[in-house]
Amino acid sequence: MARRLEKHGEEFMKCLIIIPAFNEEASIERVIDNLREHYPKYDYIIVNDGSSDNTAEICRQRGYEFLDLPVNLGLAGAFQTGLKYAYRKGYDYALQFDGDGQHRPEFIEAMVDKIQEGYDIVIGSRFVTKKKPKSLRMLGSNLISVATRMTTGKKVKDPTSGMRVFNRKMIGEFALNMNYGPEPDTISYLLKQGATIAEVQVEMDERQAGESYLNLSRSMMYMMRMLLSILFIQNFRKRREVK
Repeated sequence: MARRLEKHGEEFMKCLIIIPAFNEEASIERVIDNLREHYPKYDYIIVNDGSSDNTAEICRQRGYEFLDLPVNLGLAGAFQTGLKYAYRKGYDYALQFDGDGQHRPEFIEAMVDKIQEGYDIVIGSRFVTKKKPKSLRMLGSNLISVATRMTTGKKVKDPTSGMRVFNRKMIGEFALNMNYGPEPDTISYLLKQGATIAEVQVEMDERQAGESYLNLSRSMMYMMRMLLSILFIQNFRKRREVK
């Protein structure tokens, strides 16, 4: 079972930071060493997603906590692996965190505090108090926000943020159901199923090493796929309800 810690004399729930990592040899040490040195109260697990570089070897040499997938499953498969681990270990919350250094851990506590108010999902949002810049990528984000609001009645200001924390019920949803990727269409689907959501203002850094999977053409395809899924495909999705 997950450890419990004391905060101001009272027990608070335990959160696992899940870090999917594919070919992050240039970033993973900086990310994990920062977490271990400055945020030791949080448990973490790296999910090495069949990396072809030295990511797994670095994890072994440095004694990091990690799961080593023999093949590349993609973000959805790697994150679900982490959530299955969180579910079996009895964690109350699980936080999705990038291995490339873009997510900043100083915002984790505010997100965990927010979800303890009773929400199912809390998104680390870049646009709670700040406006979105004008770009093609942000146009796609705006379209996904509109589609989500049209289909769920809920406004999500930063639907493509990959920094999210899930409560125990949502951990079970991802761990026990199939085809639950950590993407905006799944967030939209869960909102339609009654999940509650909040956003907390965060700041994110630019990737400092490695190469993002999402170039311009892939970003456009991703946005189109998310829009089609939110507006149409999610209406036919089946779900195993988790108590």
